[in-house]
Amino acid sequence: MSTEPSQSTAAHPQHWRSYGPLTLHPILRHAMEAFNEHGYHGTSVRDIAGRVGVTVPALYYHYDNKQALLATLLETSMKDVLDRCREAAAEAGDDPLPRFCGMVESIVLYMANRKGLAFLDTEIRSLEPANRARYVALRDYLEHMLLDTVRAGIAQGAFTTPIPADAVRAVLIMCQGVANWYRENGPLSAEEVAERHVLLSLGTVGHPGTVRGSGPAAPHGPATRVPRGHR
Repeated sequence: MSTEPSQSTAAHPQHWRSYGPLTLHPILRHAMEAFNEHGYHGTSVRDIAGRVGVTVPALYYHYDNKQALLATLLETSMKDVLDRCREAAAEAGDDPLPRFCGMVESIVLYMANRKGLAFLDTEIRSLEPANRARYVALRDYLEHMLLDTVRAGIAQGAFTTPIPADAVRAVLIMCQGVANWYRENGPLSAEEVAERHVLLSLGTVGHPGTVRGSGPAAPHGPATRVPRGHR
């Protein structure tokens, strides 16, 4: 188990399902937009300074270099995910089933509501070694949170996967992918996407009775319903 990272310095949301406007320093916001449009290596500090409307020296007064901007954005994003995931887990209590559902829902809602930040995860390859190590530690902690919950669920008979670590990685990859395709004006709301991903994730960890695809319920029992509070 990795050491728990420090709490994010960003203001806590009123509730882990609540999302207001994204509040970032203008330099960070414009850097995020530039990185998403042109990639980290396709963006220069001069490009970012031009978007912000400041000189390059003025930008360097706030951030040492382009690498510092990327590292700050990625760590800010992951700490927000962790904070919300912790809140969802605490609200669900010790029962592994609703705890797992709440954590998955919180991750998917983040990916849908904070796409600009979440999409930057693809730029992890651009981080320098020390920055990459810090960010990977945060991602590993999130993975361990889910894995501990799944293992507890296996012990109670709530989940049946024989490969919990692989199942958790698959769940995280599926949830993180929402940032790539979700559109606010699409056919599904963020809440509906989250509900569907909870059901898909339950199937991945082998919850008995989870509906597989659009067919009938599995032979173990009735079709799984998302626990109350996760619909």
